[in-house]
Amino acid sequence: MKNITTRQFSVLSDCGKIYQFMLDIYEKDWRNGVPAPFFEYAFASFSSWMDISYSHKNCIWEDNGEIVGFCFYENPITDIYFSLKPGYEELAPEMIAYADKHMPHKNNKIQLILFGGQDALMKAAAQTGYHRAKEAIDMQFDFKDVLDYPLPEGFHFVSPEDVDMKKVDKCAWKGFDHEESEGLWQDNENQNCYLLQTAPHATTNLASIIADKEGEYACFAGMWWTPENKLAYMEPLCTIPEYRNMGLASAALSDLYRRMKKLGATHMTGGINEFYKNIGYKPAVQWTFWQKNSF
Repeated sequence: MKNITTRQFSVLSDCGKIYQFMLDIYEKDWRNGVPAPFFEYAFASFSSWMDISYSHKNCIWEDNGEIVGFCFYENPITDIYFSLKPGYEELAPEMIAYADKHMPHKNNKIQLILFGGQDALMKAAAQTGYHRAKEAIDMQFDFKDVLDYPLPEGFHFVSPEDVDMKKVDKCAWKGFDHEESEGLWQDNENQNCYLLQTAPHATTNLASIIADKEGEYACFAGMWWTPENKLAYMEPLCTIPEYRNMGLASAALSDLYRRMKKLGATHMTGGINEFYKNIGYKPAVQWTFWQKNSF
């Protein structure tokens, strides 16, 4: 007999439990919610781009002490996600109602992010006054295919034992165009926002890093190996402006493909950018964005 209870999320005690829950319900098309690294990347790594001050609003549903549902925000704080164990679809109306009333709002607005296959949640969202405003298709690379792009001349891969994390931060700062809006790289505390090696399940030793002849990092592709799901969760990916459109990102992902396949991975995440489609990624995850009809 089901005995459903709810409680608020605690960063200090629940990150590991939520990670395991997301591992247990994972499907390649995200029909039950996001993969475990998606959540940990934001919350457990305490990234500077992620505001965790509202994390107490995240809500957990349990059945006799076992987590079966989770409602949480990411970035921005008004983007709300849901993870729901199969067989507990009857909780969907309650979860949507909770999000609508209690999750962080801005200007009285939030956005629900639901994935293809989360039919019960979509139905509940529609009944609560939300409509599907837009959608996007995320790409994945199936390791049944081959990803084999060469490393351009004049560049080399950085060995894991030689990685300089300050150079990684500099590459990410420049690679995500922070210099355009936030100023030049100064190696200060506020700029070290991609130092994620302290996250419990981070596998920074598996990242693919490409450097130029002078040893400056030109491209960085992070990797969160998730063996329980045979998932190569690639995050983040960036190339510094002066080295874009040279094939570095394709080479980095090819490097990850070769190494992760040996470890037993069957697929690797990507994104919605046409770049992924052009190098052989295929549509895999349907994102849908729900907003109130009054928007």
